[in-house]
Amino acid sequence: MKTYLAPVNEIEKKWYVVDAENKVLGRLASEIANRLRGKHKPTFSSFIDNGDFIIVTNAEKVALTGNKLDDKKYYRHTGYMGGLKECSAKDLLIKHPTDLIMHAVRGMLPKNKLGRAQLKKLKIYTGTNHPHAAQQPAELDI
Repeated sequence: MKTYLAPVNEIEKKWYVVDAENKVLGRLASEIANRLRGKHKPTFSSFIDNGDFIIVTNAEKVALTGNKLDDKKYYRHTGYMGGLKECSAKDLLIKHPTDLIMHAVRGMLPKNKLGRAQLKKLKIYTGTNHPHAAQQPAELDI
């Protein structure tokens, strides 16, 4: 039996909007990652980008369970000697709330060129407004 391979020009990519208010970060990110990859479609192939576009609103109102708000740390390096910087999830949620969701989803996508292309289909905004009304996104309940 041969595997079905959907032609690239026949792949239909839809737009969905997700409200992140009071949603748990990990569960939200895993569902978003599955939608970006296209695993919910019967034409899924691991080497073709056939996922949908996702718009996340109210990123500043995402929830973390347990003590993760204070205990979870995000690290980055400046490139200089001793330049390791750390930031707690609480600080990141205050300063850059969109980065919290972006880090979670990025960790669930493939670490290659395809994963970077799929991550570009994720649009995250604070508040309820977004500039993608022309794409007529459907409401996605997660």
